[in-house]
Amino acid sequence: MTQLPVKEIFDAFNIQKQNASAMSAGQTWHSNETFLKSSPINGELLATVEYASKETYNALIEKAQEAFPVWSALPAPKRGEIIRQIGDAFREKKQELGALITIETGKLLQEGLGEVQEIIDVCDFAVGLSRQLYGLTMHSERPDHRMYEQYHPLGIVGIISAFNFPAAVWSWNAIIGAVCGNVCIWKPSEKAPLSAIACQSVVSEVIKKNGLPEGIFTIYQGAAAQGSWMADDERVALVSATGSVAMGKKVNQAVAGRLGKVLLELGGNNAIIVTEKANLDMATRAIVFGAVGTAGQRCTTTRRLIVHESIYKKLVDDLTRIYAQLSIGSPLDADTLVGPLIDETAVELYEKRIATAQKEGAVLVTGGKRMQPKGFEKGTYVLPAILEADGAIPSIQEETFAPILYISKYTGHVENAIKMNNGVRQGLSSAIFTGDLQQMERFLSNKGSDCGIANVNIGTSGAEIGGAFGGEKETGGGRESGSDSWKAYMRRQTNTINYGNTLPLAQGIKFDL
Repeated sequence: MTQLPVKEIFDAFNIQKQNASAMSAGQTWHSNETFLKSSPINGELLATVEYASKETYNALIEKAQEAFPVWSALPAPKRGEIIRQIGDAFREKKQELGALITIETGKLLQEGLGEVQEIIDVCDFAVGLSRQLYGLTMHSERPDHRMYEQYHPLGIVGIISAFNFPAAVWSWNAIIGAVCGNVCIWKPSEKAPLSAIACQSVVSEVIKKNGLPEGIFTIYQGAAAQGSWMADDERVALVSATGSVAMGKKVNQAVAGRLGKVLLELGGNNAIIVTEKANLDMATRAIVFGAVGTAGQRCTTTRRLIVHESIYKKLVDDLTRIYAQLSIGSPLDADTLVGPLIDETAVELYEKRIATAQKEGAVLVTGGKRMQPKGFEKGTYVLPAILEADGAIPSIQEETFAPILYISKYTGHVENAIKMNNGVRQGLSSAIFTGDLQQMERFLSNKGSDCGIANVNIGTSGAEIGGAFGGEKETGGGRESGSDSWKAYMRRQTNTINYGNTLPLAQGIKFDL
């Protein structure tokens, strides 16, 4: 296999292979703790990443506190202009950053480039949003009174992100939060530190060029436990955390203990329902992309397939045939459809989950093994797995970040499939394939899917930034990115103005002195 183009990409973002940190101008680390980051593509050591100490974290928080009054005082459209420049800067570095994301996480190059495009799209959205941070005006019951509500920035927004989208999810929070007037501090996943350093490099150049305080966007590296620094810190008004349900519960408890605000995007255990009225060609394409895209490491990955008994055998046979033909290898190669898992731990969890599911009664149809593509001595590759799992085996309740697809059969009406769709603890994404209008509407009704995302005739993956992204139940209830998700990053204030010469009270209360 050809050498990974690490040096050229690192040079584009001034990343050092030794003692890589997340420095922007003026930031220095004081820590002896380091982390070796290797590429899942071929096991090549990419960099030694230096973690921040608690002293460094506190210094970054102080910089953010100093930056907040300067940044929030800028009119929102002026903040939008800075965000526009940030979007343009990411346009210039799209190829390099997309390739870095691929090298670091193993996702396909097209997915890495798509993630950078998502940052650009979020910036474009935020520029428009900068002129639409609206409130409401309402009528007062009291004469000569006016009532309205407005929104103010919170202050410091803390961001904890996961490895599978090491840049885009940061932008959902940091860019939207910033255009609202907040300053942001980011702790990326320890499994994807380099993409985060690159993003910080891009925004820092724009901030410096405009003579603004560097504390508007700050970053610190650390292990998972170091995310608790923000969760416990009363100076951080909102903590937005993306990751596992277990992590989210810890963050939620810590922030709730100090009555702070949280925005949680946690586990997904997403299902596609395929009814007897479905276009099977469309459904099959969506299932394969949803189940094996990003090697099954998306929060919106299709993990469960609920199929009507009349088409069950055909669909299983078709998927088995397609899985046998999947090209698995370097995500930098254009012909590859499935890249590696993020690390050895992910491979071990994949193997353990399949073995457990089989003990519970699931039948392995295809895949389920580790493999090494031709020409690779190292790398964390597996064969995407399909398991038949009629009946509610315990493993179906669990989200495993790997390409494991459980197929179950349903009989009778679509309501039975919807019940199966809703029969897990998570509630992020869901989809139905059908040409029947009544089945579509039942799926989308208040008695239908209980997920935050419910799609018709498209898969569970591939959300656009214009819609609010998030889910219910153990997914955490948060909403990020588009629509009116910006409100999560602001505090609402109701205002009443008396422009008369008397002081009438609401509800007709009399209080005469």
